[in-house]
Amino acid sequence: MFLRRNNQLDALIGVNTEFRGDIVSGGTLRVDGKIFGNVVADWVVLGEAGSLKGNIKAKGVVIGGRVDGNINADELVDIKHTGSLLGDIHTRKLSVAEGGVFEGRSLVQRDEDLKVIDFPAKEAIS
Repeated sequence: MFLRRNNQLDALIGVNTEFRGDIVSGGTLRVDGKIFGNVVADWVVLGEAGSLKGNIKAKGVVIGGRVDGNINADELVDIKHTGSLLGDIHTRKLSVAEGGVFEGRSLVQRDEDLKVIDFPAKEAIS
C-alpha cells in the first residue's frame, strides 16, 4: 500500500521516529514518523501516521498523513482520504480523495502545456 508500481522501498522513517534535517534520496522514501525538514526524492509516500513540516521535491508524492509545506512533483500528487496538505502544489497530476484536505494554491500543468520554445540560430539574429 502506498508504494511505487514496482513495490520497491528505498528508505523508511518509522512510526516511532522523529527526524530533523533535510533528506535526499534517490529512490522511494516512506514516512510513518515525523520529519522536520525538506525532502528531495524520486517518490515520497507519507503514511496515515506520518507528518512532514517542510517542502518536498519529487517525481510523485502520496499523502496519507499531514504535510505542512510546498510540493513540487514532476508527475503526481495524490492526497488520500486521510491526507492533509497545507501548502502550495506544482505538478502535472493532482488527485484529492473525498475526505482529503488541501489548503493552498495549485498549479497543474498538462504535458501539452509545457511547450519547448525554439530560438533562432545565433547566425540568424542580426
